[in-house]
Order: sequence, then structure tokens, then C-alpha cells
Amino acid sequence: MTAELLYSSLQLSIPELMLAAGAMVLLMVGVFSGERSVTLVNGLAVALLIMAGLWLVLFTGDGAAYGGAFLSDPFARFMKVVALIGSITAMVMTVGHAKSERIDRFEFPVLIVLATLGIMLMIAANDLIALYLGLELQSLALYVVAAINRDSVRSTEAGLKYFVLGALSSGMLLYGASLVYGYTGFTGFDEIAAVLSDGERPLGLVFGLVFLLTGIAFKISAVPFHMWTPDVYEGAPTPVTAFFAAAPKIAAMALFIRVTHAAFAPIAIDWQQIVVFLAIASMVLGSFAAIGQTNIKRLMAYSSIGHMGYALVGLAAGTQAGVRGVIIYMLVYMVMTLGTFACILAMRRKEEGNVEQIDELAGLSSTNPFMATVMTIFMFSLAGIPPLGGFFAKYVVFAAAIEAELYWLAVIGVLASVVGAYYYLRIVKIIWFDTPAPQFAPVAGELKLVFGVSGLFILGYMLVASPLGLAANVAAASFF
Repeated sequence: MTAELLYSSLQLSIPELMLAAGAMVLLMVGVFSGERSVTLVNGLAVALLIMAGLWLVLFTGDGAAYGGAFLSDPFARFMKVVALIGSITAMVMTVGHAKSERIDRFEFPVLIVLATLGIMLMIAANDLIALYLGLELQSLALYVVAAINRDSVRSTEAGLKYFVLGALSSGMLLYGASLVYGYTGFTGFDEIAAVLSDGERPLGLVFGLVFLLTGIAFKISAVPFHMWTPDVYEGAPTPVTAFFAAAPKIAAMALFIRVTHAAFAPIAIDWQQIVVFLAIASMVLGSFAAIGQTNIKRLMAYSSIGHMGYALVGLAAGTQAGVRGVIIYMLVYMVMTLGTFACILAMRRKEEGNVEQIDELAGLSSTNPFMATVMTIFMFSLAGIPPLGGFFAKYVVFAAAIEAELYWLAVIGVLASVVGAYYYLRIVKIIWFDTPAPQFAPVAGELKLVFGVSGLFILGYMLVASPLGLAANVAAASFF
């Protein structure tokens, strides 16, 4: 690599370099200052993520770096910004709750920064090796974060389950990547697509594609690779669960889009079958399994599985409108989820600490009308009821499926949404019509900010739908 190519590569990857160097500096600050540096490291980590996001928006252009392994295009930039917003919001939500959740260690913000670095590398990956490195950097940080509360058996169990199943999925992904390399002779997505466009489609390559997509499906918790999700969501500290539900899902879905539309576009007929199966299984299981849940974090886990299924409906279309639909869906899903988890974090009493049972929300409308109203907006939006953001998100993915003549897939999606609406509306009924439970402690300012802004976005989505749709269309056009 010449000096000019190296310089241009470094220019394109400055946000990632900032996070890598910043994480090392924050680690040193924490090591030499001890536990009293938790607040300082937390604040610096948020500032670092904001700086990376601003640099990404203002100064990063288009191009390929490091021999084509790293790609900066409108799609990568859009998804990186969304993921950074998710990471920053999850970090802000921990302020004031780190001590009560037993995550008041300086390692926590450092691990979140490293996980975010892995997320950004995943989104920018244009090569199987770069894909794997980004995925593992993110995963290793998340394994530790899930079990960071070492005094909690639930948290430790959640981290161990996630580690064991994550290692299995990584092995499957790596095996699939080795098969793809063996049959094509390349690891770069562009080169793989060029080989496949010649019409050659060996059976071993299709097996490689299946294993590769299996590894990615685990990261978005698509059925049947969802088994870790309810236990990890319930066992991990709530701020950690909020992070799990936001930024990593954005990265994994971006990776899914990149792999299918960049590397394997010439054999779309093969991966579409896989995506359709994952979408149907996720929508159906997510809708029915959540009905009997009494723990709100487990309910949100099954809700997440269902929502990944709806997003995959757009991906299954294999068109620009489908990719645009997935991008919009993931953005709206992230906002709804972070807002809901801010409300879950606010479910706290002085004597009991955090409570997680759905029945604890009984009569919230009389004890905290603002939180009750915002929670209702999120539940209606997650159910896909107009005119909230969740309705428009589902509309764009179903419309893309219908445009691609996948009528039956759209019908199954609508029916699953109807079933899923039951458990969301049950929470609304508990909030507004049940006998009030004991009042929660006063809500922290940062949580009010998060669920207030999120609720405003979901409620007024129609006002920003047009510019967001245009930006998502430009991002989707990167593949077409």
C-alpha cells in the first residue's frame, strides 16, 4: 500500500481511529485514577462518541479503504450515525443508575466504546475478514458487559449463556466464510459478487452462505437463533439490556444487508429463501411467545425477536425499496426501544429498587401521568397503530414486500402484528385501568429526557418522515 493510499484510508476511518485511541486513553485514566474516576470516564466516553458522530457527518466522504476491506458510503454513514445515537443514549441512561445497577465501574464505559467501535467496523466491512474482526470486537465487549454485575447470579448466567451461544454462532459464521473463500478464492465482497455473476453456483458455496447468514442471524436474534435473547435481556442490568436492544441490532442488520446485497446479489434467489424463513419464524414466535410473559424485560426480548422478523420482510424483497424500508424500520425500532427501556429503568421504588413485573405498572396513569402517556405511545407504536412511527415503519417494509410480489409474506406479517398487538395493549390496559400499585420513586432527569424526546419523535414521526425517507433512499441506493 502506497503512502497516498494509506493516507486516504486513514482519512476515511478517522471516527473509528478516534474511538480506538479514545478507549485506550479512557482505560488508562480509569486504571490510574481508580474507582473515583467512574463519572469522569463516563462523561468522556459520551463526549468521545459525540465527537466521532460529528466527524462522521461533517468530514467523512465516500471511498474504499485498506484495500477495499473498509467501505465508506451513504449507507455506512447513515447506519453508523444511527448506531452512535443508540450508544450515546444508552450511556446517558446509565447516569445516576450505575450504582443502583451495580455497574459503577470505569470499565463499563470503556467496554461500551469498544463495542461501538466493533459496531462501526461491522457496518463498514466490505470483506469477510473485516466482517469477522468487527463482529468479534463487538461481541467480546458485549460478553463482558452482560456479566459486569458479578454479584448477581442472573447477570453472570446471562453473560455465560451469551458467551457460549455467541462462540457457537461465531464458529458457524467463520466456517461459512471459509467455504465461501474456498469456492470463490476471494474474501472481498466485490470480488465474490464478480465470481458469482459468472453463473457458477456450487452447492458448497450455498452451504457457506447458509452458515454465514446463520452467524449474522444470531446477532439479530432471529428465530431459530434467538434462544439467548430472553435470558440475556432479563439477566443483564437494565442499562446494558437497553444497549443490547439498540446499537448492536442496527449493526447486525446493516451487516445482513451488506452481505446479501453486495457479496451475494447475483444469487439472490438463494438467500431470499433463507431470509423469508427467518422473517416468518421470527414474526410468529415473537408474537405468540410474548403473550404469557410477566417480566417486562423478557416481553421486550420477544418483542425484539418479532420486530427483527418485520425488518427482514423488507430485506426479503431484495429491492431498493426493501432496503430503504429496513433502514427506516431499524431507526424507528431503536427509538421506540430506547424510550421503552428508559421507562423500565424508571420503574423503581426506594425500598425495593428496580422492579420488572408488568403488574407493577398498574394504575401508573394516576401516579405518574407523563410517564404513563409516553409508555402508552411506545406500546401503541410497537403494535403498529397509526399515526405513530411504528405504523409507518411497518408500512414501508410491507409495501416493499408487496411491490416484490411477496404477498403472502406481507399477509403473515400483518396477521402477526395483530397477534402482537394483544400484549402491547394489555400493558396499556394495566397502566390506565388497573388498581394503582405503590408509586415509583421520582424519575431521574436523564430518563425523562430520553423517553420524552423518544415519545416526541414517535408521536410526530409524520413531520420528519419525508426527509428521513429521502436520506434512507440515498443510503439504500448504495447497493443499486
